[in-house]
Amino acid sequence: MLQTTWGTRGMVTAPHALAAQAGTDILRQGGNALEAMVAAAATIAVVYPHMNSIGGDGFWVILPPGGAPRAIRACGGAAAAASIATYHARGMTTIPHRGPWAANTVAGTVGGWQAALDLSETLGGRLPLATLLSEAIRYAEDGIPVTASQARTTLAKMAELRDQPGFAETFLPGGRAPVAGQRFVQPRLAHTLKRLARDGLDSFYRGSLAADIAADLRAVGAPVGAADLAQYRAQCVTPLHYSHGCGELFNMTLPTQGVVSLAILGIAEHAGLARVAPESADYVHVLVEATKQAFSLRDRHVADPAVAGVDPQSLLESRHLGELAEAIALTRAAPWGAGRGPGDTVWMGAIDGQGLAVSFIQSIYHEYGSGCVLPQTGIHWQNRGASFRLDPSALLALQPGRLPFHTLNPAAARLHDGRVMVYGTMGGDGQPQTQAALFTRYALFGQSLQQSVTAPRWLLGRTWGQSSDSLKLESRFPQALVEDLRSRGHVVEMLMDFDETVGHAGAVVWHGENGFLEGASDPRSDGGVAAY
Repeated sequence: MLQTTWGTRGMVTAPHALAAQAGTDILRQGGNALEAMVAAAATIAVVYPHMNSIGGDGFWVILPPGGAPRAIRACGGAAAAASIATYHARGMTTIPHRGPWAANTVAGTVGGWQAALDLSETLGGRLPLATLLSEAIRYAEDGIPVTASQARTTLAKMAELRDQPGFAETFLPGGRAPVAGQRFVQPRLAHTLKRLARDGLDSFYRGSLAADIAADLRAVGAPVGAADLAQYRAQCVTPLHYSHGCGELFNMTLPTQGVVSLAILGIAEHAGLARVAPESADYVHVLVEATKQAFSLRDRHVADPAVAGVDPQSLLESRHLGELAEAIALTRAAPWGAGRGPGDTVWMGAIDGQGLAVSFIQSIYHEYGSGCVLPQTGIHWQNRGASFRLDPSALLALQPGRLPFHTLNPAAARLHDGRVMVYGTMGGDGQPQTQAALFTRYALFGQSLQQSVTAPRWLLGRTWGQSSDSLKLESRFPQALVEDLRSRGHVVEMLMDFDETVGHAGAVVWHGENGFLEGASDPRSDGGVAAY
């Protein structure tokens, strides 16, 4: 798929087509991009459950037309009962990735929806919440066809998930992994979404629904309690920015690796990426080596901002990025250690007819998160807190209330020629790398938006479902390029032609001079671009 989608009045892209359509339906009803994204976010939580959930976290980067960029940090902290001593008392030396003790942080994404709607009101948004959640409720109640991605993921991970509380009765109908095209219904989740529509999004954290969620968490044995929910609120923050030769770039601040995404592009720019031939071995090599340098920043500094010990914006100063770029040798791969691992996530983008642009990401960390499904409310809870460490001296040491490390980072840009771009992907270590490929192909080298998403990609490190830390290349790369990279010392592993390992990317661009919109979705996903 190489044909870019065009629109004139509004556009949404998502890794599941039904979510993109739900968002565009809101635009057609006069809603703005923030309202459209809430509708898309609720819908994709229903139709792509292996990748995200209302029991997960979310992040927003928002570019109002002509206004200052804004961001929403919708991630919950560790439960009051989740301390290093508590895990050690239970005989644990690491936090498990599955089960109740992996479900140790508050789910923040619904609070982020509320923060987005609060901002939307100041920009003229007026659609009722019931309207925004209506498609999600319908799909949960009436059912959706299981995607091939959900079917493959469920089968691949069934051994570690089937015995988690509530998982089998929810995601293994008849005791088996579903097949693609099978009807999948979630009646308990539909009822929960109806309660949110009736009582408001704040009811997820305070009120009768919150009491039921807390009781559910207690029933499955998770440490998150009613007091943890009640204390949570999403935060409006200032996004990070980098002045690139193509324009002003924006991304999420701590505790996400947004600084890594911006640093890769900055380091590569200082290393002379604009002078190499696009799609050459030099192109891939420079971005991979920039990634290694940027990941060194991540491993030293990306954590809860209260303990990071650095202003992440300072890491993007030109002098500092230039020094990192000097460490890149064009003919030789630098040594590489290990990545931070997988991340099951959805990225979505929306821009309305007024140019309000939204880059959004929503996640439960690993496939199906903790694997725990709450008995009354039907919510499956994230395992984001598995990124904490049980070593009190570690940068990511677990502590009650502390925010976990996040791979999530939604990207946006204002290009010098007036275009506005939102873009992103899912995929753990792969997120900043795919963002770098997408942005440089489109903005620096002038490829079409859809070609920039569809073109073969690479991944250094790990993403969802993977455990190796090699340089992975889709097999559509020319063999000569592959051998060239190997000759420079890269440990190369080949993937399929179109492989989910490299993530589900997408982008939307607004052309300010005429108001036209162009969008792209990833053929590796079940996604689509919906426009009008």
